Amino acid sequence: MKNILRVALPPIFTAIALLVVWEIAVMVFKPAAYLLPSPLMILRAANVDSRQLLQATLSTAISAGLGFIIAAVVGMTCASVLSQSKFLQRGLYPLASLFQMVPLVAIAPLLVIWFGYGLSATVASAAIVAVFPVLANTLDGLRSTDPALRELFHIYNANRFTRWWKLELPSATPNIVTGLRIAAGLAVIGTVVGEFVSGYAGEDAPLGMVVLASMRGARTDLVFAAVALSAAVGFVLFGAVSFLGWLSLRKWHASTLIH
Repeated sequence: MKNILRVALPPIFTAIALLVVWEIAVMVFKPAAYLLPSPLMILRAANVDSRQLLQATLSTAISAGLGFIIAAVVGMTCASVLSQSKFLQRGLYPLASLFQMVPLVAIAPLLVIWFGYGLSATVASAAIVAVFPVLANTLDGLRSTDPALRELFHIYNANRFTRWWKLELPSATPNIVTGLRIAAGLAVIGTVVGEFVSGYAGEDAPLGMVVLASMRGARTDLVFAAVALSAAVGFVLFGAVSFLGWLSLRKWHASTLIH
């Protein structure tokens, strides 16, 4: 518990201090509300539209979570396949890097054509953005397995699956966790960008659509509230991945010390 507080309290205090400075700056310089609302104005807007924001946050969280899960499964699976063949690595890995290089905004309209408006397109958007860090880090981890241990498994005639499951995958755990942490944040970014293009209005509108609608209505306070909630979704997803990664790495370090 003390370790958790030691990690959590500094950023919390820093965030509170920044909000206080922000509030004081607005009180002193008095900018127009549509340019820069104060934290208290944003909080009031969030309270007034709490029902809409809660539903929007849930919609965005579902899309980001599903996109992240798909990216994690696809990325780890593809990396495991590529790690078994240098020919596949040379032929397919450069193509996989296109997921990182092509701007999502450029392909988002295609996702609408292929998947339609709504959840499917936003999940696809999140998965496309998040998949490459998982693939790249997992592949690096699998390729970095100790050659001496590889030779030992070869001496005992271990097949490829046994070598992957009992040697390469455990050895790649730190890299996999790093890739998943990066993907957690990117999944939320991909979701919101996808919502800008393929989102839908109404009571179930996600945060991306709330941002667009609020901008058109000059509701800057509501824009800030929606952006803050999307960041909160990212923090929650990142925190969950970090916690699971901590559990996995604790077991990984324990097994490393034993051996």
